[in-house]
Amino acid sequence: MNALYAGVLYVFASAAGFGVMSIFAIYAYEAGASVSTLLFLRFLLAALLFFVWMAVKREPLRISRQQGLALFCLGGVLYTLQSLSFFSSVQYIPASMTALLLYTFPVYVAVLNYFVNKEALRKQTIGAMALSLAGLVLVLGLSFDGIQPLGVGLALAAAVLYSVYFIVGNRVVTGLSPYVTSAYVSLFAAISTFGLALKDGEPALDFSGQGWLALGGIVLFSTILAMGCLFRGIQLIGSTRASVLSTLEPVVTIGFSALLFGERLGWLQMLGGFAVLLGAVLIVRSQNRQAGQQTEEADAKQIT
Repeated sequence: MNALYAGVLYVFASAAGFGVMSIFAIYAYEAGASVSTLLFLRFLLAALLFFVWMAVKREPLRISRQQGLALFCLGGVLYTLQSLSFFSSVQYIPASMTALLLYTFPVYVAVLNYFVNKEALRKQTIGAMALSLAGLVLVLGLSFDGIQPLGVGLALAAAVLYSVYFIVGNRVVTGLSPYVTSAYVSLFAAISTFGLALKDGEPALDFSGQGWLALGGIVLFSTILAMGCLFRGIQLIGSTRASVLSTLEPVVTIGFSALLFGERLGWLQMLGGFAVLLGAVLIVRSQNRQAGQQTEEADAKQIT
């Protein structure tokens, strides 16, 4: 199969896996699982599977102390807080809305790059940010009846934390295998979420079979498969194309939410959701174009 088509299929499979994660979470909550227990078991089982996979592939597991500290910050702090916010939000607002709110994260990535990495905000980027935020207003302005502000706040917090994770991650994992990164991030996240579970008097494993099946779906489809396919897709088609194609993720969530839970978006909300996703795509493309121009300018200076 052509590498481009294969890469697209890998990224679509990844987006589908991530897209059904909140759906699995809802079924787990209905079965009696708590947020902290669900997160702890997700990261623990994912870490075990990643380490087994690397042992089979004979990939080196050793990391430096500095890398270990950086990965702990990524997994034990940022990814833990992001996942906690995301998984908690679906307890208060529909999964479809959570997915759309999460995809405002490219806006925050652009803002953080401006302040942290001193990347200029081009007119195209600012316009895309405005489009995405206008879509967010439409999504929230005419929303579901009885929407709870706490759920909206948690979903937006997840988006902000994910943008910080994205910026920090790009700096600290250079030179590391993506599978090594995933394994240690999952391991440190499991340690942190275990602490959260203990604080709540858990982990409690007495939820029903439906909850265990949902947990299995989260671990296999929304963690191992989704991450593995995403890494492979990036290898084949590059991170920019993969980021753009990953916007299929909230579309999958919205589709399953409508099919399984009867959640429906109004026409203005659908328009707003489209604007959020289009804005995200345009931000990614604008920033990639800017990065390419900066590289060409740097090469030109070296030549002269």
